[in-house]
Amino acid sequence: MHILIATDQHPESLGGAQVSIRLQKRYLEKAGHTVSVLSAGMRREHADDPGYIDLPSVPITFDREYSLSLPGRRTDKALDAAVAVRGPVDVVHVQGDFWGALVGLRFAQRHRVPVVLTFHNNLEFGISKTMPVPGVVTRFLLRWQEHALGGARSVLRRDAWRYLNELALRADAVTAPSHHFAAQLRQKGVATEIDIVRTGTDDELIDEVLARAHRHEGERPLLVWMGRMSHEKRVLEFLEAVKVADIDAEIRLYGQGLLLAKAREFATRNGLAGRIVFAGKVPYSGALTAIASADALVQTSIGFETQGMTVFEAAALGTLSIVSDPKIAAELPDGVYVQPADDSVEALAAVLAETAANAASDALERPSPSASEQFRQSFQTARMIEIYERVTRG
Repeated sequence: MHILIATDQHPESLGGAQVSIRLQKRYLEKAGHTVSVLSAGMRREHADDPGYIDLPSVPITFDREYSLSLPGRRTDKALDAAVAVRGPVDVVHVQGDFWGALVGLRFAQRHRVPVVLTFHNNLEFGISKTMPVPGVVTRFLLRWQEHALGGARSVLRRDAWRYLNELALRADAVTAPSHHFAAQLRQKGVATEIDIVRTGTDDELIDEVLARAHRHEGERPLLVWMGRMSHEKRVLEFLEAVKVADIDAEIRLYGQGLLLAKAREFATRNGLAGRIVFAGKVPYSGALTAIASADALVQTSIGFETQGMTVFEAAALGTLSIVSDPKIAAELPDGVYVQPADDSVEALAAVLAETAANAASDALERPSPSASEQFRQSFQTARMIEIYERVTRG
């Protein structure tokens, strides 16, 4: 098959979705398929791949990391010309919410190609938390979507769930990366038939990291936190819990974001500088190595994530996770995580203290990587190929 993956941002730009798409592409190609990835062209130097289709774009961030492509005839023409070189497309896999989704659906309509749609993001939550006037943004997105796709089909109220429903109504199959996000999509009326296909972890890299990683051995336990330092990730609540727990442990935070300066200031002001290390951004392999070497990974966001990518990776690596979001915890097998009693800072602090104490006394039970085969990319790619074959037969 020739699979055309449609996404918003270039697969070589920063972001978990981009890492996932690169991984999906590689494992689909290992299975003998051809994969092309359309996205807004990245306007800064980046790694290239003959399977990338860079659409006409304009940068939308000062560092030119992220770009926007306008759905329309010019973009359609550029995409059709690029695909013509690669050969006929059998299925379009939409893995974006904005311009990538609209461009991909327009292509599928023009060429009568079946569509698989993967929902990654809780758009309602994201818009409400990041935009100063979320209602205006949603109305704009709906008008833009209707113009790009030739009118409206949804009968839902005009909110972000309607925006997602408009995409789902144009797909032959809908997938979600977790049971709890699929349940929310059903409850909001976005889609009824939803296949669960998780974002996988790289089999080869997991095995490589497991072969060379050394579990942390030192006087103090090692806990790691990873993600974008923003309000929805609850990084400041995490640091407050570290302060309340008053544990003798090394705390390493990986990532950057708008709250990095506040996080640093909090650590300094509260005398935590000797225990907390801000490690910044690291390559994907470095992130996996950090998880594998830690006593525990800490996940702190609640209600924001549609899946638990870092905790999936921790499970595959045999590292315990402290999981704050009960919906993410429900996706995990028993024995690979511990959970605070509630969403308070005090409850998180209690679990941090207990985990650190167990690690210091060598009483911490570590999960077996073999119990988490379902989180590997090979497993998830096989699931997705089954869906591709189903829609192409239909």
